[in-house]
Amino acid sequence: MLSILLAAGWPIWPLLIASIVALALIIERVRSLRRGAIVPSTLLPEVLTLVRKGPVPAEVANKLEANSPLGRVLAAAVRNVNAPRDVMKEAIEETGAAVAHDLEKYLTTIGTIASAAPLMGLFGTVVGMIEIFGSQGGAAGSANPAQLASGISIALYNTGFGLAIAIPTLIFYRHFRRLIDSYISEMQIQAVRLVDVVHGSRQG
Repeated sequence: MLSILLAAGWPIWPLLIASIVALALIIERVRSLRRGAIVPSTLLPEVLTLVRKGPVPAEVANKLEANSPLGRVLAAAVRNVNAPRDVMKEAIEETGAAVAHDLEKYLTTIGTIASAAPLMGLFGTVVGMIEIFGSQGGAAGSANPAQLASGISIALYNTGFGLAIAIPTLIFYRHFRRLIDSYISEMQIQAVRLVDVVHGSRQG
């Protein structure tokens, strides 16, 4: 592996750093965006049970808020359970926007790496091509075989490494994007259900 990095020349190092950053962020997002940690399946029924029993104490609402992103949204509804329907929905929407922003953490960086990695590889290719053309300037126009081989290595390794970073990073970016959208939609559905139950539009 070290020999490949050395053969690829100095343009490979920014790509290597980008790959390490991308891998670390992807691992973090995989761990953070687990369904059970974002939208626990038993949380809404528990909240509905609490609401039907009467006013929810502030300490219970605080625990609910700390439970999960869905808990934050439902806690906003619980704190406004005696408010008009529009006020309750507005509180849910404001909290939901903040939750969505938190869920999208690091997504911009992952997307940027996915977009920039091929360009960084292309830059390494250009550097390699410059070395190839530079090797043509020997005596009597003869090529320097060692410099020619070095230029080809730089060009090919950087192009390949850039694509090797970009493709999986882009796949994970799209996956996280779709996953977050599905979580946000699910939280909205559950919050609306809570609002409907509180205001008598449905039984549960």
